[in-house]
Amino acid sequence: MLGAVTGTVFYLTHVAWTSEYLGPVPWLALSLLEAAFFAVGAGAISGLWSLIERFWPTRLGRLILLPVGVAGVWVGREVVAGSWPYGGFAWGRLAYSQSESPLAPVIAWIGVSGFSFVVVACIVFLLQLQQWLPDRPAVLALAATAVGAALVAVPVWEAVPSGQLRVTAVQGAGPAGYFDARDPGELLDAQINATPRTAGVADVVLWPENSMDEDPLTSPATARRLSELAAELQAPVIVGSITTREGRYYNSSLVWTPDGAAGLYDKKHPVPFGEYVPDRAFWSRLAPDLIGLVQRDYEIGALSPAVAVAGTIAGVSLCFDIVDDRLFDEMIAGGAQVIFAQTNNADFGRTDESAQQLAIARVRAIETGRTIVNVSTVGQSQTILPDGSTGARIPAFTPGAFTDTVPLVAAVTPAMSLRTALAGGITLSVLAPV
Repeated sequence: MLGAVTGTVFYLTHVAWTSEYLGPVPWLALSLLEAAFFAVGAGAISGLWSLIERFWPTRLGRLILLPVGVAGVWVGREVVAGSWPYGGFAWGRLAYSQSESPLAPVIAWIGVSGFSFVVVACIVFLLQLQQWLPDRPAVLALAATAVGAALVAVPVWEAVPSGQLRVTAVQGAGPAGYFDARDPGELLDAQINATPRTAGVADVVLWPENSMDEDPLTSPATARRLSELAAELQAPVIVGSITTREGRYYNSSLVWTPDGAAGLYDKKHPVPFGEYVPDRAFWSRLAPDLIGLVQRDYEIGALSPAVAVAGTIAGVSLCFDIVDDRLFDEMIAGGAQVIFAQTNNADFGRTDESAQQLAIARVRAIETGRTIVNVSTVGQSQTILPDGSTGARIPAFTPGAFTDTVPLVAAVTPAMSLRTALAGGITLSVLAPV
């Protein structure tokens, strides 16, 4: 019961911004679903706690096995909720809350799940130590200080540059929301007007997700304007657009040159019930008016998120993709040396959604050891360096652009190279008390 209440309160407040898009029903449904996962996880933790107190009431059981087991269950709950159903909802993982904390450098060594595991294990360890030695507050204070100092002392993973790239990011602040009223071409005009028209300044120009009104693959007028812009800037322009191929819709990122499209990535993690409706016939019978608001279904992309551009390989993430661990594994395996996170936050107004997404992007930059250039239709757009620090930025809901010279990194962080081994270790930790 306590887990259900905690999960409900947390998610109702954490993802309140979902009500901005399709109203309160999706917000309540999502919050209650995630609260159910939270309740199951809390029940498993409670059962494990009782098991260890009964069969392992020793110092080893309470100070080692219990923290390890509880942390394993916590991470297991995060992984399941972030994977199922329909690809899951990996928003609100514990590690994301520490994106700007002194502990954040640890993420480069053990990844998002590993970091969540360590934080939970440390908390349970200190709680058990307090119960084990209730009359020794000095010992508890010393232990807490030692644990904190040990985590803070973890060195920043050194991202040794293999080169550099000049990136111009453009935030058009146009009417990019799904239900926004706009004239034909108004969204593309906003992006072009906000783009600095100086040739040779950038190696690549980056626009956000959904940064134009029409598909440049099927609209000759849109394609011509993009080609003329790329020729004028003497740099490829990476644009976000809805594309249609063989009668199917995709949320796409395209590398556009004076000669046309030179690279393509389709979003691999479109938002269920936002960008497509899984099992549409079933859900339409339950809520026909609500489901009818989502008028088209985007396909799940199959192309690599590692895209060749400007003489290097860039990882590309489109909005909700940012939560997908596997996508970042694919980027690094494909040789990505910088990451472009294109997003459209217009549907969520001035809520916390953009700031939460930016926190996730910051964690990803640290985890991968790559600079992430996060560019949004309305904000927040900024450069995040491999150590999590912020480079250039544009104020939210303000048209503008920045040009930043960012490092290219070829080396792979321990978090990325050891992800499979770390996942196996966390799984075994749940079985350790048994």
